[in-house]
Amino acid sequence: MTGTGDSGGTGGTGGTGGSRGRSAVEWLVSAAPDPDACRWEWERSPLGVTLLPAGRIWDVLIVPGGLGRATLDVLTRCHDRPGPVLADHGDARVGFFVPPGTAAHWVATGVRGVGLGTWIVVPRPGRAAGGVRWLVPPDGSGTLTDPARLELAMHEAAARGAT
Repeated sequence: MTGTGDSGGTGGTGGTGGSRGRSAVEWLVSAAPDPDACRWEWERSPLGVTLLPAGRIWDVLIVPGGLGRATLDVLTRCHDRPGPVLADHGDARVGFFVPPGTAAHWVATGVRGVGLGTWIVVPRPGRAAGGVRWLVPPDGSGTLTDPARLELAMHEAAARGAT
């Protein structure tokens, strides 16, 4: 899971304009400049991943693995299903999909924001991929993790000693 470039945009909460019934693949490729090329890359890549731009329909907040897994545990126990969540190889980092613009305004030690002008490695939902996997796969609805809930869950996870 990598991100490069600058981030920007404005804040927001809740989901995106994703329509109900749309597949997870269709929702993800809607972020791509060329959706057909994205699908082709997923099918042909030996790793089962593609690069997608952040900042249009989602940003990603990348958290150290121990804190990220503990935060996800808090979110799933205390709230509705969170938005999509990625983990890199070995679960060293966990990435929470949040509303566009969140990365530009997020300030937290050890948390990296991936937003407008950056790209992230994304595996195809439902398939094994090399290096990156879904902890919570997208469901196609456009649901994203609310940044305020994510922050509270991070604080609770940190208070419990997650690292």
